[in-house]
Amino acid sequence: MITAREFVEATRTFGFSRYTGVPCSFLTPLINYVINDEMLEYVSSANEGDALATAAGATIGGQRAVVMMQNSGLGNAVSPLTSLSHVFRIPCLLISTHRGQPGVQDEPQHALMGQITKELLALMRIPWEVFPSRVAAIVPALQRADAYMKQEQRPYAFIMKKDAVAPQALHKNPVPDISQRRAIVRTSHNPAAKPIYRNVVLRRIIEHTPVENTVLIATTGFTGRELFAINDRPNHLYMVGSMGCASSLGLGLALARPDIKVVVIDGDGAGLMRMGNFATIGSYAGDNFIHILLNNAVHDSTGGQATVGGNIDFAGIAAASGYSVCLAGNKLALIDALFALEPQAGPVFAHVKTAAGTIDNLPRPDLTPHAVLTRLMSHIEDVF
Repeated sequence: MITAREFVEATRTFGFSRYTGVPCSFLTPLINYVINDEMLEYVSSANEGDALATAAGATIGGQRAVVMMQNSGLGNAVSPLTSLSHVFRIPCLLISTHRGQPGVQDEPQHALMGQITKELLALMRIPWEVFPSRVAAIVPALQRADAYMKQEQRPYAFIMKKDAVAPQALHKNPVPDISQRRAIVRTSHNPAAKPIYRNVVLRRIIEHTPVENTVLIATTGFTGRELFAINDRPNHLYMVGSMGCASSLGLGLALARPDIKVVVIDGDGAGLMRMGNFATIGSYAGDNFIHILLNNAVHDSTGGQATVGGNIDFAGIAAASGYSVCLAGNKLALIDALFALEPQAGPVFAHVKTAAGTIDNLPRPDLTPHAVLTRLMSHIEDVF
């Protein structure tokens, strides 16, 4: 058994300063130690997939990140692990507990995952080893993880057994207190207004997001492809796969780089898929985070099947989740109003009703996801 201090201080020497996760009793000592430390930053995520994406965003911003989760949560993280971290080549250190470990008595819900945890990581092509339980084993384990992540630019995992780390008391709350924040909600919906298309809204967003001080993250599907078709700029990131993770990725980047204005363009389907991240953003994001949700009430890129987005008050949800200002409407002027806002105490949100459909002969980005990311990271390093 080791102490949380012994492990976390060792990771600090390797440059890890950002932690995200969803608790497990096995992880309690590590999480508590990180939360107690004023120099480390922890994000309490709504689910494990969002934790992984937030860590990926922090990595893009230059912070090395550790993601902690129960092995049952690997199921929630499969999509971002395989279609975000793997495809874009974004490394992070993953610590997964081993609930339901064969031969160890545990709750019945952990039995199957306990049997397949190692195989699941191997199937996702994530190298792993058992979490070090001796002090002398910590640095060599981190050296192996560090070497792999630097060479392959992909995650490396530790599987933690029960009682690997000695108990550690918790002395503070990791969640910022936003109880006094009162969201400003403005709605400007005109039922007689001519429908606006996503392509038109994206063009207006581009006008308000100069390359010099803004990063623009577009959700997967037609949104990213249309953004690329209009103007492929070095401050763009076009998400592929990992549906719903654009906002959590943007959160990680915004936290790591408060000097950068991070603009996330979401869709109704993506927003619905990972709505828990609205609450995480509301609690943790600062005034450099702008969240725009384009709602055409359909899954446009898969044939136009309806979502329930037409029935949802996304601005109301954002307001209830802690965003500072929430705008809603179906007019293009909403985008102008959003970017004209004075700096706020927290993140801002816009829910824009759009028409379904896309441009003819819609292209796909002619750069690989990794090339797009590399370009963005070089741009951040050179400009900011």
